[in-house]
Amino acid sequence: MQLGNLERSVMEALWEHPDGMFAHVLAAGLPSQPATTTVLTVLMRLSNKGMVSRERVGRAHLYKATADKDAFVAEAMRAALDEAGDVAAAVQRFVGTVTPEVAGALREALGERDVSAP
Repeated sequence: MQLGNLERSVMEALWEHPDGMFAHVLAAGLPSQPATTTVLTVLMRLSNKGMVSRERVGRAHLYKATADKDAFVAEAMRAALDEAGDVAAAVQRFVGTVTPEVAGALREALGERDVSAP
């Protein structure tokens, strides 16, 4: 799932504050200083996408990310591969660009997957 710039900024802030944030606090902390109403619109969009939950606290809502950043990145990687015309070629190109640390993490994850496969 792709996010716009403001959506991404909002999600980054929510990931940094796992206990949640109020829209006015979130708006004040963003570098672009958007209006609270703009942030509320973005939060509703993110809620409709299933990325954000809200809980009523007094007269306001406390917003929280529904999944951690790692889960979002993993889903984005899977979605990008789904878009590839030739998955094997896309994976080969990707693997050719990663750092040794990332290559090691891929090897380890694939090894764990192979061990747990029936």
